Amino acid sequence: MERIAFHLRIEDGRGEEYREKHENVSEALESAYLDSDAGLETYSVFEKGGHVFGYMEVEDPEAIREVMAESDAQADWDEVMDGILMEEDDQWMDEVYRMT
Repeated sequence: MERIAFHLRIEDGRGEEYREKHENVSEALESAYLDSDAGLETYSVFEKGGHVFGYMEVEDPEAIREVMAESDAQADWDEVMDGILMEEDDQWMDEVYRMT
């Protein structure tokens, strides 16, 4: 199992809208992740002060990245988030420490 994380930023003044949109995440998007070959075990999203942190535990990180980049369900969600999230060149974070 591998752990991966990403960081995104919310446009100023759009934090409440961001949280509200997450009250109705589509079943299609959840299914795209859960039914993929990535072996998704855990997926959590955290937000504070306009910063979004996503954390996943997956068997195959590349497979989940493919779902995020290529699935129709993700494309639909990206439309929901359009204008709420800032554009990022590289959202993926490097793990720098792990306590075991």
